[in-house]
Amino acid sequence: VQLQASGGGLVQTGGSLRLSCAASGRTSSSYAMGWFRQVPGKERQFVATISVSGDSTRYADSVKGRFTISRDNTKNTVYLQMNSLKPEDTAVYYCAADPNHYGSTWAARSWGQGTQVTVSS
Repeated sequence: VQLQASGGGLVQTGGSLRLSCAASGRTSSSYAMGWFRQVPGKERQFVATISVSGDSTRYADSVKGRFTISRDNTKNTVYLQMNSLKPEDTAVYYCAADPNHYGSTWAARSWGQGTQVTVSS
């Protein structure tokens, strides 16, 4: 499955952005999906995951109550609505298909190319 992320940009503290991840391939709606983020010099960090049906979600504590992951399987697209953004949310955001963690490391069937989110103070 191929993933194309979009929607990043520059926003002020307290602002909002919505990221999209379009998946291609006949089986793309068959996978759990996730969003991750990475800053230079640090490991990729878990942000949120969503089940195949969309009825089960998980969030990192740092984004709980501010970010919402959702999916539209008719459009093979996963979204990340980000509200009340903070400077520490600045990172490259990646979407992933079928993510799984092994200890502290995350692996996925596919990764998107990443979209930059910058939150100014």
